[in-house]
Amino acid sequence: MIEWNKIDTILLDMDGTLLDLNFDNHFWQEFVPQKFSEKAGISVETAKHQLEPRFKSMEGKIEWYCLDYWSEVLELDITGLKAEIAGLIEVLPHVIEFLEKVSNSSKKVILVTNAHRGSLGLKMEKTCLQPFFDEIISSHDFGIPKEHPGFWPSLQRRQPFDKERTLLVDDSLAVLNSARQYGIRHLISVSKPDSTRPSKKNDGFQSIEDFRVLMQGLC
Repeated sequence: MIEWNKIDTILLDMDGTLLDLNFDNHFWQEFVPQKFSEKAGISVETAKHQLEPRFKSMEGKIEWYCLDYWSEVLELDITGLKAEIAGLIEVLPHVIEFLEKVSNSSKKVILVTNAHRGSLGLKMEKTCLQPFFDEIISSHDFGIPKEHPGFWPSLQRRQPFDKERTLLVDDSLAVLNSARQYGIRHLISVSKPDSTRPSKKNDGFQSIEDFRVLMQGLC
């Protein structure tokens, strides 16, 4: 699938790519509504009904990924709540095998995530993946999410890369489309970001369910 001799830089997303998206889906769709309902004295279903449009309105914006923003507007300790259910944080199958192989190669490996630094720190502590990366970059460092076209030139200024010799692996079609428009040559989507849900269609991109496919031909 990948001609590894044509790749110098590997950009890897975190949630839904390296880590099971079940944690985040459960957190935002079940745990936060539960805590919001307790605070507001309403049913969980009513809480979900109130929260859904608020979440929807922030999709694709940096605020959607900002724990400080949601802590303020929902009057909940979002970072603390994430720590409460940190036991759900899991690395997806065969990710560690892949990271071990690429970290022993000459390729630059960069974690590029929309996750807020608070969430990022918790997940790195839980998974111990940090040593595999040459650098860990959060879109909050630039104030714009990966979906935004301005993210990629900001990233390239921070970590210079040859767009023709760079691979991005991500589960978000919006992010992959943004990277394609910027000119990143090699793009792979993850079709099963949440281990508890069916695979999704990723039209327009080569896709993988797990990293065993990418390890083919990787020395």
